[in-house]
Amino acid sequence: MIERYSDHAANERTFLAWVRTGIATIAFGFVVEKYNLFVATLAKANVIDAAKRVKPDKLSGSLGHYDGLALIVVGMAIIVVSLVRFIRTTRLIDDQEPHSAGNVRIELALSVILALIVASLTVHLALA
Repeated sequence: MIERYSDHAANERTFLAWVRTGIATIAFGFVVEKYNLFVATLAKANVIDAAKRVKPDKLSGSLGHYDGLALIVVGMAIIVVSLVRFIRTTRLIDDQEPHSAGNVRIELALSVILALIVASLTVHLALA
């Protein structure tokens, strides 16, 4: 039997949850990028009749482009940080000496960045 198995299993479940979150964030970034590309293509195809022209290009633009890229980068950062935390926690579980929980500044910063990206995308779509 593995010593402190329940602690290791909990650490692995937490790691996998963070990886799922990172993959979902990356996937959402790709969706934002593809949506931006679709709207830009639609705006170019709609140029023929200027009088009846719908303005879908207001939904597209640099903010949507950067939001998608930012979500992809943040998703990759979430996965990398979760891997580092997983390895560190595994070593700390196996160590015989007691340790403090440590700081969570990186996780907090990633969460704030992710919230700001989603908020900016929401505001951009609301005002378009």
